[in-house]
Amino acid sequence: MREEEPNGRQTTVEPYRVTPKLARRVALLGALVVIGFAALLLRLWALQVLSGSHYAAQAVANQVRTVRVAAPRGPILDSTGRILVTNQPVTSIELSPSGLPKDYATRVAEIRAIAHLARVSVRHVSKLLVDRRIHNDLLDPIVVRTEATRPMQTYLEERATDFPGLTLARSYIRRYPNGSVAAQLLGYDGQNTHSAGEVIGLTGIEAAFNTFLSGVPGEARVSVDSLGRPRSQRLLTTSPEIGQTVRLTINARLQVAAQNALGYGIQLARNQGQWAADGGAIVALNPKNGAILALASSPTYDPSVYSGRVTNRKLAAQGLIGNSAFTMNHPAVDRAVDGTYPPGSTFKPLTAIAALEEHLIKPYAFYPCTGTYVSPQDNSHRVWHNWDRFVNQGMDLPTAIAQSCDTYFYRAGNKFYNLPAGRGQPMQKWARAFGFGKESGSDLGPQSPGTVPTIGWKQRMWTKANDPNWRVDRIWNPGDSLNLAIGQGFLLVTPLQMARFYAAIANGGKLVTPHVLMDVENQNGTPVPTAAAPAPRPVAGLNPAYLSVVQQGLIEGTRDSFGTSYGVFGNFPIEIAGKTGTAQKTVHVPGYTGEKDQSWWCGYGPATDAKIVVCAVIENGGEGGSAAAPAAERVFAKFFHVRVPPTGLIHSD
Repeated sequence: MREEEPNGRQTTVEPYRVTPKLARRVALLGALVVIGFAALLLRLWALQVLSGSHYAAQAVANQVRTVRVAAPRGPILDSTGRILVTNQPVTSIELSPSGLPKDYATRVAEIRAIAHLARVSVRHVSKLLVDRRIHNDLLDPIVVRTEATRPMQTYLEERATDFPGLTLARSYIRRYPNGSVAAQLLGYDGQNTHSAGEVIGLTGIEAAFNTFLSGVPGEARVSVDSLGRPRSQRLLTTSPEIGQTVRLTINARLQVAAQNALGYGIQLARNQGQWAADGGAIVALNPKNGAILALASSPTYDPSVYSGRVTNRKLAAQGLIGNSAFTMNHPAVDRAVDGTYPPGSTFKPLTAIAALEEHLIKPYAFYPCTGTYVSPQDNSHRVWHNWDRFVNQGMDLPTAIAQSCDTYFYRAGNKFYNLPAGRGQPMQKWARAFGFGKESGSDLGPQSPGTVPTIGWKQRMWTKANDPNWRVDRIWNPGDSLNLAIGQGFLLVTPLQMARFYAAIANGGKLVTPHVLMDVENQNGTPVPTAAAPAPRPVAGLNPAYLSVVQQGLIEGTRDSFGTSYGVFGNFPIEIAGKTGTAQKTVHVPGYTGEKDQSWWCGYGPATDAKIVVCAVIENGGEGGSAAAPAAERVFAKFFHVRVPPTGLIHSD
């Protein structure tokens, strides 16, 4: 090819050639392009052909969510199979948090609309949503209202599209056929604060045996949109399983009798001028194995206030929160296991056993029972009075127990005070051996351990930091030993501890473990393995001969005409052994703060082959023979299926 230059001359130019080097580069580039397209084609083939079904399933899964379906809790039965707690199916209003609008203003408006529909507060709905956000669970529904009324259900069914995420679902609430009977014992359930949406037992039997009572939740599928909002009704895929049946040692009929007996004893006390009498407890126990037959506490409440929607108004009306709890004498407290009182003269059998075992008294030697007593070691020369100030005679130990001679036991208490320091404090040692000052090991809770005062205990209680007169107040003095000997002073016990102690007297010196669980059953009736209650264990070092002396005194207390329980149990068809008690305690009741007498009675029957122990306390009820003993008598009458005989003249502490 020729080209003309500017000067007019023409030159010859060589044509463009593809050199071998350039050809290799072009070939390499082409190969890379071909390989890339081949890889893309292979990947596309793999996605569409080999993995097509897998990704199709994932796409479907993105449109469907699995949610939990609540399971009903297991029923609670008494020892005869009578229902104590069961379930009632209800329709609940539930909300999936993911179904709420993302825009803040729209979200708030919808929360207000939901609260208005369900007749709950906006704060209530907001708190549920915050709790669910904390648990990072935005799909499982929250229960806005457990029990929806029929108008609420109709309104929501007609306007379902106006409330995305809001659905009606089957739910269960606890039902109590016997009303307020055994309310503190049975307890109640509620939402688990550590696991959103889960219902657990919170108090009483519901909490103690929650593992058995809790059912197995089911599962349901629900369609959702691209934002995770529900767009269909739930389709049940796995049915929930009801919890297991818990059968108690409680006898429902005896429990009702014990509750009624408490009311009777309280009314008796009021009729006798004890205006502050407004509470108490009764424990009925099998002395052979520790099975609890009845456990009554008064005042009580209707546990159904915790079923369904719980409101402060309902709780306050039952005396369960705020100032109403004080004015209504704290109905939520289970006085049988968690209430503490000085036991008064019902503790004298323990003093007697300790004094015999420590060889401080002889069982049939006569010691003075006088109207007053002054400890020779007491520098204050305080005069201690017998409840019967006109008595003046010698008594052996059984008679002193039967007639509840205070000055007899004051003298025994003073002998304990005079023991050398190397002997320790043996009365307290024997008290602990019989289970005082610690929990009973029962399957119920919470339980108060009570208080067994000692030298060390006083030193810990009164210190320079909390008492300007601590150097004097922390000293163990003769009055502390005298008070302890008659079950007063700093000594505090629970009715369950006292029933356990009298069971040991009745069964020959074996300490039982009180328990309320009889067995657990599946829905088909087959038993579920559970831990058995510990076998009764002998009280170490207890002399059976000394125990028989105490048993004799308790029998004389109900059968001898001078016994403090004779007026109530002297004509009872079954021979009962037992002891009255009256103990002063500082109380705080509406309009009054000061000392009031706590009315006690503890005993067992039949006296020679005990089948039941009953221990009763009437708060601020006066003398033990006037209120607690008649209440206990009605429990015995129900247990033995006999009529209550007319009450005779009561002369008791």
